[in-house]
Amino acid sequence: MPEFAHQRHKPPTPLAQPRELVIACAPLRSNVNLSRIVRAAGCCGVRRLIACGTAKIIDRIARDSVQTDPDEGRPTARAEASTDASTPGIRATASGDASPPGASGLQIEVHRTLPPVLRELKREGYQLVALEQTTGSESLYAFPFDRRTVLVIGNERHGLDEEVLRLVDRVVEIPVYGLPFAHNVATAAAMALYEYCRQWPAG
Repeated sequence: MPEFAHQRHKPPTPLAQPRELVIACAPLRSNVNLSRIVRAAGCCGVRRLIACGTAKIIDRIARDSVQTDPDEGRPTARAEASTDASTPGIRATASGDASPPGASGLQIEVHRTLPPVLRELKREGYQLVALEQTTGSESLYAFPFDRRTVLVIGNERHGLDEEVLRLVDRVVEIPVYGLPFAHNVATAAAMALYEYCRQWPAG
């Protein structure tokens, strides 16, 4: 019979190469949801997360994913001008750009809106995948993620607007078997992240 007497925290599994998954969040109503998505992204070895609006991260929820200002809840450690001149924001990382593959180094970028950033990522060769319920969405169970993917997460109440949906390449949804009709946004994001990592375990 197996022994379960001793609990342990398993150390991170090193990735063979940095993840080429980007998470892009529409403005969220809840800082708790954003912080839970940040924590899940950190656990999955994601290196870049884009947030919009007045994004605020709660450190006790995000934990070691990214360093934040304890008074403001904003990403700290290193900040620089956004790469998109039309949507100035901040970009911060807990451990700098020289982090080895799999090391903690989640960068948080804050922009006013998503479309300009998504257009730029598409030009860089990323596939844009929306996590949303639409008439043409595909089930997460059978969806094949490209390695270079942007996972686009919508607002808790309004989802993703038409402008963003016109920009994405694919839409994926998670089947729901009871009420309410959709999973919490942070829960859904974590499920999609897990599936991406299952398909690309080495990064």
